[in-house]
Amino acid sequence: MEKIPKIALPFIIVAVILLVLLTKSAVTIGSGQAGVLYKTFDNGVVTDQPPMGEGFHIVAPWNTVFIYDVRQQEIPEKMTALSSNGLDIRLEASVWFQPDYKNLGKLHQEKSEMYKERVLLPAIRSAARSVVGRYTPEQLYSSKRDAIQQEIFEETKKIVEDQYIQINEVLVRDVTLPPTIKDAIERKLKQEQESLEYEFRLVTAAKEAQKVIIEAEGKAESNRILSASLTDKILQDKGIDATVKLSESPNSKVIVIGSGKNGMPLILGNQ
Repeated sequence: MEKIPKIALPFIIVAVILLVLLTKSAVTIGSGQAGVLYKTFDNGVVTDQPPMGEGFHIVAPWNTVFIYDVRQQEIPEKMTALSSNGLDIRLEASVWFQPDYKNLGKLHQEKSEMYKERVLLPAIRSAARSVVGRYTPEQLYSSKRDAIQQEIFEETKKIVEDQYIQINEVLVRDVTLPPTIKDAIERKLKQEQESLEYEFRLVTAAKEAQKVIIEAEGKAESNRILSASLTDKILQDKGIDATVKLSESPNSKVIVIGSGKNGMPLILGNQ
């Protein structure tokens, strides 16, 4: 194998150095990510410019790029808090968040890549304990779940509003009470439900009874009005009309005029 000419050796060395420098200088930022540039010889973290976007970048080899995920992320958390009457309540919650893109440099400079552990988790724990402490176990277990979730979201958002973190939502997945308290609440809720059903039956029965009374009163009033309107003269006229109709019937009968009560015709049939 022929030796490399001495004149070519410096060029090869330079080429290798350039290749190494180029490799160290090339930075690829993936989808949903952004880069924070740290300039070793120029005031450190760049905070007065937008973060580096997706794609291929060339930076000086003595500088460093810190890559952050800037998409919405979820962090689950389990915690214990005290209710308003001092009982231990276990919460399982999730927070949806993402770093503030425009201030990514400040987030890195002040909070570092550990911002979730240093800022976000303590914030949601503090907010959850503050909110849970306002309610009784019964309220936490039943009617106030949505209100608690919204209040924890608002409290957490308030805590981190100046920390370069964007809170999108807080979800309370589960609220666990001490077993004895849970059983007592379920018994109470069952009794309340049975009581409501009983009251409903009583109200329904009362309405049915009132309906019957109203119908009876209406019928009695109708009969009273009808009786008041039937004078002797009207009854006689109606009796005569009926006698005429019966006399026209082909059935055998004997009609005695003036022999009935109050002078009404008396009809004698063959039956």
